[in-house]
Amino acid sequence: MIGSLEFLYKTELPHRAIAVYRYLFDRANQQGQCWPAIPTMARDLKLSENTIRRALADLRCAGMITTCQRIRTNGGKSSLLYTLAQK
Repeated sequence: MIGSLEFLYKTELPHRAIAVYRYLFDRANQQGQCWPAIPTMARDLKLSENTIRRALADLRCAGMITTCQRIRTNGGKSSLLYTLAQK
């Protein structure tokens, strides 16, 4: 898993993206993966769901995370799988 988050403060990312990255980092497993729902992140971080979506887009564009849609056994969509890039 990723060690220090010091690199994060040297980026040009907006504060919303830094907050969301730290949130994902705190919840990631040993492989750097987690799957919190956007409404859960919004509630926990006290940000709107749209702000969370913009932050996730910022992080994807910066190459700091990848996302993959998870599918339930009945074929419905589940939360995204977030994988943190190894820095």
